[in-house]
Amino acid sequence: MEKCGDKGPIGLNELKQGQRARIERVLAQGDLKLKLTELGFFAGEPVQKTLVSPLGDPAAYLVRGSITAIRNADAALVRVLPTERQGV
Repeated sequence: MEKCGDKGPIGLNELKQGQRARIERVLAQGDLKLKLTELGFFAGEPVQKTLVSPLGDPAAYLVRGSITAIRNADAALVRVLPTERQGV
C-alpha cells in the first residue's frame, strides 16, 4: 500500500470504506467532544472506516477495538491523516 503523507488532515467522514487513518485532532466542542473522547476518538489513535449505511449517513468506524457509528456531520469534526490509499 502506498503511504499518503503528502496531504494534510481531512475529515473522518472523507475516508473511503476500508481506509485507515490516524487521528490528528478532534475539533468538536462540549458534550460531543466528551462523547467522542470516551469512545476512543483522540489524537494519535488509529481508525478505520468499516461500514457505510445504505443512504451514506451514518458510517461505522473501528477505533480501539470497537465499532462505532457516527453521523457524517460529527465525523467531519474529527481530523485524520490517511495512512493508506484504496485501490493502489
